Amino acid sequence: MTGGFVLALAMLLDGWLGEPRWLWSRLPHPAVAMGRVVGALDQKLNVGAARKRNGILAVTILTFSAAGAGMFISWLGWPAEVVCTAILLAQKSLAEHIAAVADALRQSLSQGRKTVSMIVSRDTTGMDEAAIARASIESAAENLSDGVIAPAFWFLVGGMPGIMVYKIINTADSMIGYRNERYAEFGWAAARFDDLLNLIPSRLTAVIIMSVDRSWHRWSEITSDARQHNSPNAGWPEAAMARRLNVALAGPRSYDGEMRDLAWVHGEGQRDIGPNHVDTAVKVLWQVWRVTVVGVVLVASLCALPILVKSF
Repeated sequence: MTGGFVLALAMLLDGWLGEPRWLWSRLPHPAVAMGRVVGALDQKLNVGAARKRNGILAVTILTFSAAGAGMFISWLGWPAEVVCTAILLAQKSLAEHIAAVADALRQSLSQGRKTVSMIVSRDTTGMDEAAIARASIESAAENLSDGVIAPAFWFLVGGMPGIMVYKIINTADSMIGYRNERYAEFGWAAARFDDLLNLIPSRLTAVIIMSVDRSWHRWSEITSDARQHNSPNAGWPEAAMARRLNVALAGPRSYDGEMRDLAWVHGEGQRDIGPNHVDTAVKVLWQVWRVTVVGVVLVASLCALPILVKSF
C-alpha cells in the first residue's frame, strides 16, 4: 500500500477515535515517551560551558533515534504504520480541546480561564471573554499546523521516519526551545530545526484554510501579517484563520506576569468575540481536515496510476 493511502487511513482513524482514554490511561502515550527522552537528554547534557554544542548533540541523537524507530515500524508493515501514524496525529483531540473552551466559557468566565490555561502558555488569570476566545482560536490555528498538517506532510515526504523525526523535534522545541537563561544555548538547535521543519507545513496550512472559502485574494494580507508575527511559522495559519473568521488575533498578552506588546493579526477584525467564534474555529478545523484527506487520496491515486497502467 502506498504512503498516501496509509496516511489517508491514519487520518480517518484519528478523526474517528482521537485519543482513547481507556488506552492511554493504561499505556504511556508516544508523546509522553518522547518527552521523557528529551527530559533525560536535558538533564544529562544541559550542563557546563558548551551547552549549544550539547544541544546540537541532543538533537542529533533525537533525530537518528526517531528515524530508526520509524524504520522499524515500517518494517512491521502498513497496518502498523496506519495505527502509529494515527496516534501521532491530533485532529480529533485538538478539536475537542478547543470546543471545551467554548463550552467552559458558556458556564462562567473562571471556568473559561481554567480550560484555556490547559492549552496555552500565556497568563490567563486576568483574561476577559474575548481574550480567552482569542487565545483558543490562536491555539487551534497553530496546532492545526503542528499537530495535523505538518505530521501528515512529513509522513508523505519521509514515511514513518519522517513523521517520527518531526514529532520528536516538535516535542523537543516545546520543552527546551525557549529563549531563557536555561535553554537559550541548549535549546537553540531544537528551536531552529523545528522552525525549518514547519516552514512549508505552516504555509500549506494557511493555503488549505484559504481554500475552504476560496479567499485567494487575501494572500498578500496574510503574508503581511505573518511576517510581523513573533514566530516565523505560527503567523501563517493564525493570519489565515483570523480572516476566515474575521476576528483579530494575537496582540498584547501577558507571560509570567510581564505584558508583551505584540502585533495584532488582522487587527481590523472583530475584537469583541466569544464562544460562538470558537465554535466556528472548530468547524474550520474539520473543514481543513476533510479537504486534506481528499487531497491526500487524490495524490495517492495519481501516484498509484502509473503502477495500475503498467500492470495492464
